[in-house]
Amino acid sequence: MTTREPLARHTYADGSGAPLVLLPSFPLNRRMWDDVAALLPRGRTVLAVDPPGFGASPPPERMADALGADPQPSLETVADAVAATLRATGVDRAVVAGLSMGGYVAMALLERHPGLVAGLGLLSTRSTPDDDAARANRHRVADAVVAAGTLDELAGTPRALLGADSRVGRPDLLERMARWIGDANPHGVAWAQRAMAARPDRTAVLTGFAGPAVVVVGDQDEVTPVPAARHMAGALIDAELVVVPGVGHMTSLEDPASVASALGRLLARVADADRA
Repeated sequence: MTTREPLARHTYADGSGAPLVLLPSFPLNRRMWDDVAALLPRGRTVLAVDPPGFGASPPPERMADALGADPQPSLETVADAVAATLRATGVDRAVVAGLSMGGYVAMALLERHPGLVAGLGLLSTRSTPDDDAARANRHRVADAVVAAGTLDELAGTPRALLGADSRVGRPDLLERMARWIGDANPHGVAWAQRAMAARPDRTAVLTGFAGPAVVVVGDQDEVTPVPAARHMAGALIDAELVVVPGVGHMTSLEDPASVASALGRLLARVADADRA
């Protein structure tokens, strides 16, 4: 990150064409993309951007100050910060892929900076807002984390996010996720929860996007299940729907090969569209 970049950016690979930009899920940072990045086709620039308060990115208030924006929790502000970070490095057009909260940010980016998005990857996410119960739970978790100053409230998150098969057969994933969640900042966690609780329905944003898109979901996803993915794919004009068998919400960790393959096809479709 430079002084011109509101968020921290990591370069996995340098190449040509519109870069692939990877946006992490809550409550993780860009390391959740490491396995996927290692399997992506060569020759394309691959970047990841940490959310505010996670990984190497600054706290949310510093991000907002860098943008001259309101510091209140807002995925729209995160999307503006992603756009500013990319443009500060000379990127004005990219293939943007986000998982879970990263998908929410990707859709906000599409709405606010449509010229920046050449292709769209929506993984383990949804375009619809939280219902009242989910919204209330996000605020409850945010309040508990701030009051305690710890992340004890998130102790059950790895099991909740992984699929049934992974919970039983992949203790390594449970351990990795627990370690990464432990690295998060409680204030950043609370800010992100409140920002996600405030997000609107962005299905209409998807209907207006004519570029190539891919929607990826695990068939054991209990957080953003297959019907939510089908809803997004049906709203998009040019979308491939990929249902990954035997995995849950954390598709990038549970089956990185399938995710890399889906993103590779998306990159190829964007390149074909550019040549047409």
